[in-house]
Amino acid sequence: MSHLTPVLTTSPTLAPDPCPEQVAQLEQRLAGYLPPEQVAQVRRAYRLGAAAHDGQTRKSGEAYITHPVAVAGILADLGMDAETLCAAILHDVLEDTPIARERIAEDFGEAVAELVDGVTKLDRIRFRDRQEAAAESFRKMLMAMARDLRVILIKLADRLHNMRTLDSMAPDARRRIARETLDIYAPIAQRLGMNRFKSELQDLGFRALHPNRYRIISRRIQSQPVLRRESMARIEAAIAQKLTHEGLTHRLVGRVKSPYSIYQKMESEHKSFDQVMDVFGFRVVVGSVMQCYHALGAVHSLYKPLDARFRDFIAIPKANGYQSLHTLLFSPFGSPIEVQIRTDEMDLVAERGIAAHWLYKKAGVATNSAQTRAHAWLSGLLESQQAAGSSLEFLDNVKVDLFPDEVYLFSPKGDILSLPRNATVLDYAYAVHTDVGDHAVAARVDKKLVPLRTRLQSGQTVEIITAPSATPNPSWLEWVVSGRARTAVRHFLKHLQHEDAIELGHRMLDRALEALDNSLDRVPPARLEAYLADNRLRRLEDLLSEIALGNRMAQTVAQALSRDADAADADPALPAAVASAEKILVTGAERGVLSFANCCHPIPGDEIMGFLSSGKGIVVHRLECPNVPELRKSPERWVPIAWDREVQGDYRAGLRVEVENKPGVLAQVAAAIAEAHSNIDNVEYQERDLRMAVMHFSIEVKHRKHLADVIRRVRRLGVVVGVQRL
Repeated sequence: MSHLTPVLTTSPTLAPDPCPEQVAQLEQRLAGYLPPEQVAQVRRAYRLGAAAHDGQTRKSGEAYITHPVAVAGILADLGMDAETLCAAILHDVLEDTPIARERIAEDFGEAVAELVDGVTKLDRIRFRDRQEAAAESFRKMLMAMARDLRVILIKLADRLHNMRTLDSMAPDARRRIARETLDIYAPIAQRLGMNRFKSELQDLGFRALHPNRYRIISRRIQSQPVLRRESMARIEAAIAQKLTHEGLTHRLVGRVKSPYSIYQKMESEHKSFDQVMDVFGFRVVVGSVMQCYHALGAVHSLYKPLDARFRDFIAIPKANGYQSLHTLLFSPFGSPIEVQIRTDEMDLVAERGIAAHWLYKKAGVATNSAQTRAHAWLSGLLESQQAAGSSLEFLDNVKVDLFPDEVYLFSPKGDILSLPRNATVLDYAYAVHTDVGDHAVAARVDKKLVPLRTRLQSGQTVEIITAPSATPNPSWLEWVVSGRARTAVRHFLKHLQHEDAIELGHRMLDRALEALDNSLDRVPPARLEAYLADNRLRRLEDLLSEIALGNRMAQTVAQALSRDADAADADPALPAAVASAEKILVTGAERGVLSFANCCHPIPGDEIMGFLSSGKGIVVHRLECPNVPELRKSPERWVPIAWDREVQGDYRAGLRVEVENKPGVLAQVAAAIAEAHSNIDNVEYQERDLRMAVMHFSIEVKHRKHLADVIRRVRRLGVVVGVQRL
């Protein structure tokens, strides 16, 4: 097969070939697994890309086309198809050259155009800042990934080559790109099972972010003591001899930790370099699954295993499709031995992840499984991005799901679900289905009844208990750790908040208009439309929501809607008129637009006032709150409110309890509060000496009568000297 270079350099549309050796090497690799007509297609892509990028250079001074060709070379090592290679060579032409998408589709097909479009950044759209632009670009890329997994393979190869050539960038750009690589791209590579990519991205990112630390650790790795090298060689020989004696054809490889993994372990486990390196690592690759377990028995008979450190990822694969047996053994030299045992196919999937599908044409269950799991993960991301309020929120949710540590759980039917570390019952419920999560009330974990906030551990069987009337509440955001659950809860609460805000804003505007002898029905439609247009509001519901959230004053809006069009000055008597208006009745259930001040903890039955806080809505205070005199200095933000007749729910109240300092006194007070059917949120000692102690309780009550009952029961205790509400 002829090289690309002669054909390209004779093309009338091109200047002299900028990278003949690089292109020749690429073609040589492609000739090993692609038919001639597909190599010719890649050649045409190079011809177009080189012409489009003619005259453009990288920061290093090289011709720009050298970068896309290098990306294609990385993908050729993975055995990727011709469409992917064409898209890799053309991946920057839409962004950096006048070439249109239609030209790519016409010359190379719609699939290639779709891949190029999926990788292209959104730099032509204006964003508020670089962070939002990066988040939106990432969001678009993941949506393209869901349609075709090859998009992320091109993007990872692109990022890998950029990281290899990062030295030519300015220091600030180096650090920013390195941080993004460690936070996003290396975890994505790991999530897709591409450990080879992940390891190099992590080490390159670590080197760019902390060059001195990287240099010191790398130097220490290279200068390992002779004793360690000898010990490792003797252990490797002993394992090889044992496996051969058992009749197992195998490949045995000693594993050396990467600089980044060593640094991470030193940081997270607070260990010294010598403590981290004091572990010998080996990988055993055999021919079949049964031979994996045979090899496990062989190494366990050679060296004793460490209890509770055996993991079977063959029977229960990781979420990214990774399969292997992991065991930790005692060595005769006093250092632990990490051994991983897997088949050739599992080893391929562990190194290449989803890319193994293209490289290993005779793929079995493992490679197909990696593809299926990747698609399932991306489908979940698509759900998340549809519900997320912004690109930044979506990116935060994805970051949570990219944590490598996972727990593996069983459904009552035996299905396996994987969730991030520290996942709760609520995360599991949303992993089953959004509707299950929204209506969850409790769960049975290993047949024991537990609350929704219970943290789960690998191997547990979880059954969710639901109720049609149950709905999410804001406290759930403190319990969930998975991006899917967080997005679902936020979406539900935002929807409720908007509905509640419209309703409350309507009541507030009605009261303000009544104080001016007007009503919303009597406001001329033309005036209302003009007001909405002047304030860039799409509809009346948006205005009502803004009023409830404290972003606009109801009395100011009422005045604008009531006065003549040529009136310009505000009515100085307005606050007094509004203050004398009929009070707005609240139930306490106005989620997201009504909150209760922590300084006075109002409860149903208290005389209350509302204070509009921008973005938060109405903050409710007791009239006897010590902060009220200060709030009176802003009368335009007062909201006359009172409790409705039908008020439900639990409300926080504070108690100051003075007691004799005796053993068991806290238990007695807590028991009295529980007998009054009140929950204790928090308790702390404020003062304490030999005779007396003062405790502050934060409790939940339904109304003033309930609080009075709690105080009465506590006061009856013989050890209690005094009780008062805070």
